[in-house]
Amino acid sequence: MEPGSRVDLGAIDPDGTPGLPGKAGKRPKAWARQELEKVGIELASHQERLYANAKAAAGRRRVLLVLQAMDCGGKDGTTRRVAGTMNPQGLHIVAFGTPTPEELAHDFLWRIRAAMPTAGYVGVFNRSHYEDVLIARVHEIVTPDVWRARYAQINQFERDLTRNGTTIVKVMLHISFEEQRKRIEQRLDDPTKHWKYNPADVDERGYWAEYQNAYQDALSECSTGYAPWHIIPANKKWYRDWAVASLLRGAFRDLRLTYPEGAFDLAAERRRLAAATVPVKQRVTRR
Repeated sequence: MEPGSRVDLGAIDPDGTPGLPGKAGKRPKAWARQELEKVGIELASHQERLYANAKAAAGRRRVLLVLQAMDCGGKDGTTRRVAGTMNPQGLHIVAFGTPTPEELAHDFLWRIRAAMPTAGYVGVFNRSHYEDVLIARVHEIVTPDVWRARYAQINQFERDLTRNGTTIVKVMLHISFEEQRKRIEQRLDDPTKHWKYNPADVDERGYWAEYQNAYQDALSECSTGYAPWHIIPANKKWYRDWAVASLLRGAFRDLRLTYPEGAFDLAAERRRLAAATVPVKQRVTRR
């Protein structure tokens, strides 16, 4: 979304598939899933270059994917399908829940700073600092003057991150009220999903309008040129996964990462390797 523009979530169809190319044809779901595999291979390559540069002390870049959504909005599934295409050794995935007493003893950004990925890593935030202008607002955990002031604090925080080598990809997974009901019901119908069911999710549905308003304000106030928000219609999971993976790929491409050069004489190392023999003491003898 364009920085400074006002968001109207009601005008965005959660069933939509914006940006889906015509070549997806009459079977867009199958196409998107096949395409996701291709995008995943490219993401893994980009991630390796990001990691290699940090290991070679040639870069301080890191990439952070921020996922926000209503309950059952698909944050876990998106993380699994998109981040799952990359090497887990170079991933830093954090799911933010209710703040602990220690976290509450600090400012709201303290736990976010502590969870940031190091150079060379791809971080994924399942929920984030935006909870402090969403749930904190809806449930009146803080006063309006406090959560309103946090917009500017968040913008400054993200500006500092980008100035210090972090590429931020912020995604709001947009689902409908009815789609959320279906997903909650699926958890009730499937015994293997009961562990994911939270009775509080049903209670939170009573605050749907309040959450939509809170999201609209947060997206409008905190979409900047250096850290824009992307609203992804997410009723269709196959489209959601393809769209988020494509966004992440675009962010990586913009970095134009290359593999760092080795800090050694290539020809000399080839000669050393060719001349190497097994030390006498380590040679295997037959009896």
